[in-house]
Amino acid sequence: MPKEYGRSQRVASQMQKELALILQRDVHDPRLGFVTVNEVVLTKDLAIAKIFVTVLNADEASKQTNIAALNEMAPFIRHELAKRMRLRHMSELHFFYDHSFDTGMRVAELLHDLDIKPQDD
Repeated sequence: MPKEYGRSQRVASQMQKELALILQRDVHDPRLGFVTVNEVVLTKDLAIAKIFVTVLNADEASKQTNIAALNEMAPFIRHELAKRMRLRHMSELHFFYDHSFDTGMRVAELLHDLDIKPQDD
Protein backbone atom coordinates (compact mmCIF):
# COMPACT_ATOMS: atom_id res chain seq x y z
CA MET A 1 0.00 0.00 0.00
CA PRO A 2 1.57 3.32 -1.05
CA LYS A 3 2.13 6.10 1.44
CA GLU A 4 -0.51 8.78 1.28
CA TYR A 5 1.93 11.56 2.16
CA GLY A 6 5.60 11.78 1.35
CA ARG A 7 8.27 12.50 3.91
CA SER A 8 8.61 16.14 2.86
CA GLN A 9 4.90 16.70 3.47
CA ARG A 10 5.03 15.10 6.91
CA VAL A 11 8.10 17.11 7.89
CA ALA A 12 6.48 20.31 6.53
CA SER A 13 3.38 19.70 8.64
CA GLN A 14 5.43 19.20 11.80
CA MET A 15 7.60 22.20 10.93
CA GLN A 16 4.51 24.39 10.56
CA LYS A 17 3.33 23.45 14.06
CA GLU A 18 6.74 24.04 15.62
CA LEU A 19 7.23 27.36 13.81
CA ALA A 20 3.88 28.61 15.08
CA LEU A 21 4.93 27.80 18.64
CA ILE A 22 8.36 29.39 18.21
CA LEU A 23 6.90 32.59 16.78
CA GLN A 24 4.32 32.73 19.55
CA ARG A 25 6.55 31.95 22.54
CA ASP A 26 10.23 32.46 21.73
CA VAL A 27 10.43 35.41 19.35
CA HIS A 28 10.08 38.73 21.15
CA ASP A 29 10.63 41.34 18.46
CA PRO A 30 8.65 44.61 18.59
CA ARG A 31 8.72 44.82 14.77
CA LEU A 32 6.52 41.74 14.45
CA GLY A 33 2.77 41.84 14.52
CA PHE A 34 0.46 38.87 15.00
CA VAL A 35 2.05 36.41 12.57
CA THR A 36 0.26 33.24 11.46
CA VAL A 37 2.05 30.40 9.67
CA ASN A 38 -0.24 29.32 6.82
CA GLU A 39 1.88 26.82 4.94
CA VAL A 40 5.35 25.33 4.76
CA VAL A 41 6.60 24.01 1.43
CA LEU A 42 9.74 21.88 1.49
CA THR A 43 11.89 20.75 -1.38
CA LYS A 44 12.13 16.97 -1.87
CA ASP A 45 15.58 16.88 -0.26
CA LEU A 46 14.34 19.03 2.69
CA ALA A 47 17.11 21.57 2.05
CA ILE A 48 14.92 24.66 1.65
CA ALA A 49 11.67 25.56 3.40
CA LYS A 50 9.39 28.24 1.99
CA ILE A 51 7.25 29.50 4.85
CA PHE A 52 4.09 31.40 3.94
CA VAL A 53 2.76 33.68 6.67
CA THR A 54 0.06 36.29 7.13
CA VAL A 55 0.06 39.27 9.44
CA LEU A 56 -3.29 40.38 10.80
CA ASN A 57 -4.32 44.04 10.80
CA ALA A 58 -1.31 45.23 8.82
CA ASP A 59 -0.97 47.59 5.90
CA GLU A 60 1.30 46.81 2.94
CA ALA A 61 4.38 48.53 4.41
CA SER A 62 3.92 46.72 7.72
CA LYS A 63 3.61 43.38 5.93
CA GLN A 64 6.93 43.95 4.16
CA THR A 65 8.54 45.01 7.45
CA ASN A 66 7.34 41.82 9.13
CA ILE A 67 8.66 39.62 6.32
CA ALA A 68 12.02 41.41 6.37
CA ALA A 69 12.22 40.97 10.17
CA LEU A 70 11.39 37.27 9.91
CA ASN A 71 14.04 36.73 7.24
CA GLU A 72 16.59 38.55 9.43
CA MET A 73 15.68 36.29 12.36
CA ALA A 74 15.73 33.14 10.22
CA PRO A 75 19.03 31.83 11.69
CA PHE A 76 17.69 32.14 15.25
CA ILE A 77 14.35 30.57 14.30
CA ARG A 78 16.19 27.78 12.45
CA HIS A 79 18.29 27.08 15.55
CA GLU A 80 15.19 26.90 17.76
CA LEU A 81 13.48 24.67 15.21
CA ALA A 82 16.50 22.36 15.09
CA LYS A 83 16.29 21.89 18.87
CA ARG A 84 12.66 20.77 18.60
CA MET A 85 12.79 18.56 15.50
CA ARG A 86 14.84 15.42 15.15
CA LEU A 87 16.41 15.90 11.74
CA ARG A 88 19.97 15.33 10.66
CA HIS A 89 20.01 18.56 8.63
CA MET A 90 17.75 21.54 9.25
CA SER A 91 16.23 23.27 6.24
CA GLU A 92 17.16 26.78 5.22
CA LEU A 93 14.20 29.04 6.06
CA HIS A 94 12.74 31.62 3.65
CA PHE A 95 9.68 33.63 4.71
CA PHE A 96 7.08 34.92 2.24
CA TYR A 97 3.80 36.76 2.69
CA ASP A 98 0.74 34.69 1.76
CA HIS A 99 -1.71 36.87 -0.17
CA SER A 100 -4.45 34.21 -0.32
CA PHE A 101 -6.21 35.53 2.81
CA ASP A 102 -6.26 39.09 1.43
CA THR A 103 -7.49 37.83 -1.93
CA GLY A 104 -10.27 35.82 -0.27
CA MET A 105 -11.39 38.83 1.77
CA ARG A 106 -11.42 40.98 -1.37
CA VAL A 107 -13.54 38.42 -3.27
CA ALA A 108 -15.97 38.17 -0.36
CA GLU A 109 -16.22 41.97 -0.27
CA LEU A 110 -16.91 42.13 -4.02
CA LEU A 111 -19.59 39.43 -3.77
CA HIS A 112 -21.22 41.25 -0.88
CA ASP A 113 -21.22 44.50 -2.88
CA LEU A 114 -23.09 42.84 -5.78
CA ASP A 115 -26.21 42.65 -3.60
CA ILE A 116 -28.09 40.32 -5.97
CA LYS A 117 -31.76 39.97 -5.10
CA PRO A 118 -33.46 36.60 -5.64
CA GLN A 119 -35.99 36.47 -8.49
CA ASP A 120 -39.58 35.45 -7.79
CA ASP A 121 -40.90 32.76 -10.14
